[in-house]
Amino acid sequence: MRIGDAKQTYLADEAIWTSSTQKTWFALLLAALLAFPFMASSYLLYLGCLVGIAVISTTGLNILTGYTGLISLGQAGFMGVGAYTVAWLSLNTALPFPVTLLAAGLLAAAVGVLVGLPSLRVKGLYLAIATLAASVFLHFIFAEWEPVTGGMEGLSLQPAHLFGLEFRSDFAMYFIIVPLAVLALFGAKNLFRTRVGRAFIAIRDRDISAEILGIPLLKYKLMSFALSSFYAGIAGGLFAYFYRVVTPESFPLSMSIFYLAAVIVGGMGTLLGGILGAAFMTLVPEALKLLTAAMTPFWPKAPVFMSPMLEIIFGALIVGFLIFEPHGLAEIWRRIRRFFHLWPFRN
Repeated sequence: MRIGDAKQTYLADEAIWTSSTQKTWFALLLAALLAFPFMASSYLLYLGCLVGIAVISTTGLNILTGYTGLISLGQAGFMGVGAYTVAWLSLNTALPFPVTLLAAGLLAAAVGVLVGLPSLRVKGLYLAIATLAASVFLHFIFAEWEPVTGGMEGLSLQPAHLFGLEFRSDFAMYFIIVPLAVLALFGAKNLFRTRVGRAFIAIRDRDISAEILGIPLLKYKLMSFALSSFYAGIAGGLFAYFYRVVTPESFPLSMSIFYLAAVIVGGMGTLLGGILGAAFMTLVPEALKLLTAAMTPFWPKAPVFMSPMLEIIFGALIVGFLIFEPHGLAEIWRRIRRFFHLWPFRN
């Protein structure tokens, strides 16, 4: 048998077993996620919760930016809406956390629709500036609407509760955050099998052609903003329950840049890219903290030098991936998979 024929036979067998293999890996992943909190240290558990929140918010932004082609710098503002909604409801009602999180997502989606109204007339850099202005405006509301938001002092809220159970520890919150992250990814994956998801992709590829084909641009752009903001609102609500305190400084502009960087570094327009980007960008600051701690005994000025490095590294990562690997970590992962799948038949 020639090498080419062997490769074709291998690929045919691979196609047959792809579905069952994916199911097996998915089952193993779920088992690993379930076992993780019982085996991890408190620090790793803390990081796991942060990555879960970041995955939800990054997936939402990926729906808007990666799949619909609409750049947004307002993700932190939408997360703030969700966080303050959860905090206010926690302080003023006895509603369980599923209800408060749903309310947070819906209110953030409503705000996202308002912010998305200019998207029919502007796009690209102009839309990014419009969403940035919306984020600044929301930050102003968080700081000045003291009867609702508590002003600069913010709000402290009670732990998430359901059926008399309170989720106080990181261990308990893990079993809220991670299942919701898996559910968010599952929902996004199935979204792009529907007419709505395909309309988003058509708008991203060529909005004028999509309109000629009968896709109402404003309707689907607003739907994309609503879905993205809904995800951000859920992530913000989980953020509030995780830290149990919400202030205007919890959602700075740098957080919006963080999530946009996660989408770019992970790979725009892929759910895997959202996961990899969120995990990578969450762990980079923690790696810098560990590096700073290790350097301090030998170089006492290390904290002063390393403090501004986070912004520099974020910028360098965005520029580097745009230049050298515009498809992000997801494409690197695909190359690794292709290499190991085909290596016996490489010439």
